[in-house]
Amino acid sequence: MKPPGTTSPGPRPAGRKWFRTRTVPPGPVAAGDVLAEAEALRVRLGGREVLAGVDVAARAGEVLALVGPNGAGKSTLLGALAADLPAAAGVVRVHRRPVSGWSAHELALRRAMLPQSASLSFPFPVEEVVRMGRAPWAGRPEEAEDDAAVASAMAATEVTAFADRPFSALSGGERARVALARVLAQRARLLLLDEPTAALDLRHQELVLRVCRDRARAGDAVVVVLHDLGLAAAYAHRVVILRAGRAVADGAPAEVFTDRLLSDVYQQPVEVFPHPRTGEVVVAPVRGS
Repeated sequence: MKPPGTTSPGPRPAGRKWFRTRTVPPGPVAAGDVLAEAEALRVRLGGREVLAGVDVAARAGEVLALVGPNGAGKSTLLGALAADLPAAAGVVRVHRRPVSGWSAHELALRRAMLPQSASLSFPFPVEEVVRMGRAPWAGRPEEAEDDAAVASAMAATEVTAFADRPFSALSGGERARVALARVLAQRARLLLLDEPTAALDLRHQELVLRVCRDRARAGDAVVVVLHDLGLAAAYAHRVVILRAGRAVADGAPAEVFTDRLLSDVYQQPVEVFPHPRTGEVVVAPVRGS
């Protein structure tokens, strides 16, 4: 059995000495670097084409929100960018290399994925769950940062107060914040978050999106699936709108959030207007009198 994070060159050639390659550590990242991208991406699940030729890029220093109605392909696109779902056609790159060129360990050093729901079979204490995010750095010099990374992630998500409580005893919203803390503790430069605000109250929705902005300000690339268009408008630097497996718009919220487009995509009358005090984009459904 080969150690975690190692890769092999394929079947052992006859008469040649067997060898293993070492895990490639992450390199430096500059503002604007593309840390994840999909080109002409097609994904099929259960015999159905869920993504049909999507192009998207996530850059260091920005929050990219994926929005669209149920079944549009948002979570599938996020899973493909994380290399958790295979492409039927097209290419996905992470840190400028096709995902097939990275080992699982190398990917874990470069991207952290938050799924829609988090569950554990054993009642691990909250702090131990967060510490699981440090697993990719075991045996590396960065392992010395484990305690600081865990403490910082727990403070950012406001879960320090119940560090010793079992994960299984938490509410849904508390579990969601602990799961986010685990992702933050991983300290990958690419964060992929699938509906991180779904189970949260108003205060913690705002907290999570502020954390996303903070990570982008620190130079990370953050890709987040959101249903709340107001949060996307307020916190995302760029938005990709998906409909029926295709990207129908890509740009700043103020540019792509329009009455006509959102009403068409969501099949629900929507109005977009500037906030009377801040001028920021506000999105609201048109309701009957």
